[in-house]
Amino acid sequence: MKRKPLPDVGEIVIATVKKVFEYGAYVTLDEYGGLEAYLPWSEVSSRWIRDIRDYLREGQKIAVKVIRVIRRKKQVDVSLKRVMETERRKKILEWKRAVKADKLLELAAEKLGVSKEDAYREAGWKLEDYYGEIYAGLEEAAIRGPEALKEAGLSDEWVEVLYELAKKHITIKKIKIRGIMSIVVLKPNGIDIIREALTKSLESVPQGVEAKIYTIGAPRYVVEVISTDYKLAEQAFSNIVNTAKKIIEKHEGKIEVVRERR
Repeated sequence: MKRKPLPDVGEIVIATVKKVFEYGAYVTLDEYGGLEAYLPWSEVSSRWIRDIRDYLREGQKIAVKVIRVIRRKKQVDVSLKRVMETERRKKILEWKRAVKADKLLELAAEKLGVSKEDAYREAGWKLEDYYGEIYAGLEEAAIRGPEALKEAGLSDEWVEVLYELAKKHITIKKIKIRGIMSIVVLKPNGIDIIREALTKSLESVPQGVEAKIYTIGAPRYVVEVISTDYKLAEQAFSNIVNTAKKIIEKHEGKIEVVRERR
């Protein structure tokens, strides 16, 4: 569901094929309330087309690019061939997330006894303005709790209902980074130096990241970092390695790090 009544030229949208003709097809734009748009035969494929039905069928979901909008008549023309594969994949993922968000807002509206339009006005659009995407805001709630919804300006009643729904229906994928540190310190107190390095390196891990270090037989130590945020996980892994290196090399020891590929 979009706030604006019509798409903009150049926008990628999700459409459902409504009717296929010899020289084109009519589609409905899912994100714009089923608004009808026209897909010309010449905009279906860059290749020569023998039969348009080799490319389109009624009920098919496609990602198309808006190529013309006549606002006073609410007429929209779209193109299938102008959508790059990377754009198509990105749009489909975005649309699937929007559909999930729409369902959660619908459930929240039912619980509060209001319309879906009220749900978007009181919660959905606020989350989109604050997080850039409604579903992203709900994911933040599943990760950080009700505070993520309060930050976006939602009232207490919406925070309570949406937090419970997010916690129940959204599964946050976690990223794991794993590597092996080989550490050697040729000093009488080498074990103590290594223990200090490992302890200090874990203290460098930012909040929101799970991290642990364990031995698989001296001198090898496994480093595991888990987070819902890839950049944060990368930062934590780097912090651990750099902190350990600094301490070990200060005591004339050697440290080698091999990161496992996944």
